Amino acid sequence: MSGIFFLGAGKMATAICGGLVKSGLYEAGSLAAFDVSEAAGKAFSQATGVSIRPLDAVEEAESLLIAVKPQMIETALQPLAGRLGGKLVISIAAGVPIAKISSLTGAERVVRVMPNTPALVGAGAAAYAPGPGATPDDAALVGRILGAVGIAYQVRESDLDAVTGLSGSGPAYAFEFIQAMADGGVAEGLPRDIAKKLAAQTLLGAAKMVLESDKHPNELCDAVTSPAGTTSRGLELLAERAFHAAVMQAVRAAGRRSRELGK
Repeated sequence: MSGIFFLGAGKMATAICGGLVKSGLYEAGSLAAFDVSEAAGKAFSQATGVSIRPLDAVEEAESLLIAVKPQMIETALQPLAGRLGGKLVISIAAGVPIAKISSLTGAERVVRVMPNTPALVGAGAAAYAPGPGATPDDAALVGRILGAVGIAYQVRESDLDAVTGLSGSGPAYAFEFIQAMADGGVAEGLPRDIAKKLAAQTLLGAAKMVLESDKHPNELCDAVTSPAGTTSRGLELLAERAFHAAVMQAVRAAGRRSRELGK
């Protein structure tokens, strides 16, 4: 092994590792992982074809990818303090600052990342921020790693809490919206399986139109809204219930929580 060692083998680590192998960016034999949970390690290995190794195997890797919960990061990194040498350290622990990661590991080359769960289906939306000791090559490598499971943008570290509130937590808002739309369809008489699929495909199609068009979302909305029509009536009710403001507030609340986790 001379590639990446994953500290933590949960769903996000599985998604990223699986994407790296599937894309051909890394061979399975150049990757490895460790997890305190035997069940998580077994599921990771079965999904990716990458082996679970003892923690000491991190010394054989060029890079360490930290994929543990932020509340567990100090405990997880304690055995590795002073053992990472000049390795690149990549962290997906929400809210944990680069300075703290450097302090816990002794590493200078640190890149902090905020991925999201659609990486599990190759449609992730991620951002990453290189620390002061990371090189341009380090940042480019992290961009390629995240690009194997979706899209990724380099941002300032100070922007990562906002990214957490938006794309990190955002899939949950979308799932709630899909469920609400499906429930509305069922209330109008549709079978639930059809309502769910129509709702999900509608959101997928709308997102695809935004990504592939140079038009503002408001313009796309206007194009489907006839005066005094059905869409107009639905949008009127959403406005009355402060839908737009509620979504904005959800993103900001999640961003604030991300900042709290980093303290």
